[in-house]
Amino acid sequence: MTSALPFDDFRTLMSALPKGDEAAANRVRTLFDTAEKPAGSLGRLEHIAAWLAKWSGRAPPAINRPAVAIFAGNHGVAARGVSPRPAEATARAVELCAAGGAAINQVCLAYDLGLKVFDLALHLPTGDITREAALDERDCAATMAYGMEAVAGGTDLLCLGDLGVGNSTVAAAILCMLYGGSAADWIGPGSGADAAMMQRKAEAVDAAVALHSAHAGDPFEILRRVGGREFAAIAGAIIAARAEKVPVLLDGHGAVAAACLLHAVNPAILDHCLLAQRQSDPGLARAVEQLGLVPIFDLGVAHGEGVGSALAAGVVKAAALISSGMAAAVRA
Repeated sequence: MTSALPFDDFRTLMSALPKGDEAAANRVRTLFDTAEKPAGSLGRLEHIAAWLAKWSGRAPPAINRPAVAIFAGNHGVAARGVSPRPAEATARAVELCAAGGAAINQVCLAYDLGLKVFDLALHLPTGDITREAALDERDCAATMAYGMEAVAGGTDLLCLGDLGVGNSTVAAAILCMLYGGSAADWIGPGSGADAAMMQRKAEAVDAAVALHSAHAGDPFEILRRVGGREFAAIAGAIIAARAEKVPVLLDGHGAVAAACLLHAVNPAILDHCLLAQRQSDPGLARAVEQLGLVPIFDLGVAHGEGVGSALAAGVVKAAALISSGMAAAVRA
């Protein structure tokens, strides 16, 4: 980063967002209107294809380099017993993805998706947000910049995912600081928290919000104080994708919470994003209502690691192929 203040470059990017290609979207709508089929019979697939054309600039749209980007980070607050999994489970999950044995690997094979896994200093957990800021300003900004690399290499559809023991607690703290209320409004069971663990999660979120409450008006400060590296990297990836006009699919704690923070800075930042699936976590479900995003499907998937967004990529790829391959109606 070159600016005197760590977040200045991101504020500048978010103040001058490129617009989508509405003419390309209209051409796709015309393709559906003139295709050999009943009007509107393909439902939301028609809208998805038009959205894809708008943000790719291609009509009919084509997806040639789709990629899943998984960002993995560890959290100091995990030491407070807020997750049934030990912190070491994050590194094991990353290793499983690298070995091809995770669920996300199989979805990527099914839909011919590339996979990038970003290890965000797993050996160095963030600060315990109940006692200190998760990250300093420069570390947070540098991690956002690193996340922007997710769109490198010609990616033309970006599917976001995250890994991180304790990240549901962190997401709840972000949303609580951003939207208000108490921890009970935003916490969920995460990867299987029992009643006692849920109580510890609530206490941790309330303590973190109380400690950092003076900074609740600045989304970037919320990100670096009660967030984490995967949240920061995903925020950077969303910004970079918008700058490069790469359509994005969102799913999970990291993507939804990061999207909420960016939306608070500039609501137009999410126009190039679709929500993959209905969020089963109650806090994320409430957050999605704030964003006004409609999920593509509801399969009850709460696995994390980008599985939801990767599955949605299959629907988006199908919508693109339908828009380009359907025969035109024969007019009498």
